[in-house]
Amino acid sequence: MAQEVILTCAVCGSHDNHHRHPDFPITPKQIAQACLDARSAGAAVVHIHVRDPETGIHSGDPELFREVVGRIRDSGSDVLINLTTGWGARFVPGAEDPRAHAAGTTLTTPKRRMRHIEELRPDICTLDVGTFNFGEQVFMNTPAHLRVMAGIAKEIGVKPEIECFEPGHVVMARQLIDEGLIEDPPMFQLCLGIRYASPATAEAMSFMRSLLPEGARWAGFGISRFEFPMVAQAVTLGGHTRVGLEDNLYLSRGVFASNGDLVEKAVRIIRELGADVAEPSRAAQILDLPPRGQSPPPG
Repeated sequence: MAQEVILTCAVCGSHDNHHRHPDFPITPKQIAQACLDARSAGAAVVHIHVRDPETGIHSGDPELFREVVGRIRDSGSDVLINLTTGWGARFVPGAEDPRAHAAGTTLTTPKRRMRHIEELRPDICTLDVGTFNFGEQVFMNTPAHLRVMAGIAKEIGVKPEIECFEPGHVVMARQLIDEGLIEDPPMFQLCLGIRYASPATAEAMSFMRSLLPEGARWAGFGISRFEFPMVAQAVTLGGHTRVGLEDNLYLSRGVFASNGDLVEKAVRIIRELGADVAEPSRAAQILDLPPRGQSPPPG
């Protein structure tokens, strides 16, 4: 049997890069349509951030998530929905008092970061398991906050996608697994190429993969010009993978991409390597997701 690869499309991300692309999805309608286009192109999972429709800036507004998810569900699409919990983790120290926050800080409580997950019950939600320098800001995820967020995801039956940007993040995730906060089989995403974190190289992906617990499901991706080389590397190592405008704006040098374009190119690479692209129903089986409608109802 050929290797089955789950392909995720991260359709818009959180970076302040929307002004660099002529057709970047910003509004809930545009983001939802980008998700549907990605599914049509072959993605089984869509990873979703939301943005202020007026400014394009990353947002944690539950109403925006509600509209995007509602549009996807109302369309009847079978695509698996993966919602970010990353908003609320940025910290910028004040110039005069580093204990006080400066402009750009979004740091908030773990409960607030999970409120749209509790309400909307997606198939998957992200869990960023470490703190590191993300550009000029600190992306802050403390062990205490992670325990709260993992506990909420477990209680409501939403699968956490464990986001690892450095090898130590895998170690932190294994601690949460050992504590019973993340159930088997865990689902890891190896995020490579982000400035000041692990580089998008074959060696980095191989090493981080070697740290994963036995039986873990995992995917890996690279950003910018490393997006497609890391698609090939992840598949070669037996993993799943991800593409999308969150990670890369271009189909080739100087040629702007759509999310659908990026998915189609990734599908070609996966198939050229002799693997099959999993449909959403099969992806759900591989990830051991609960059947839709069987997670505990909102309290």
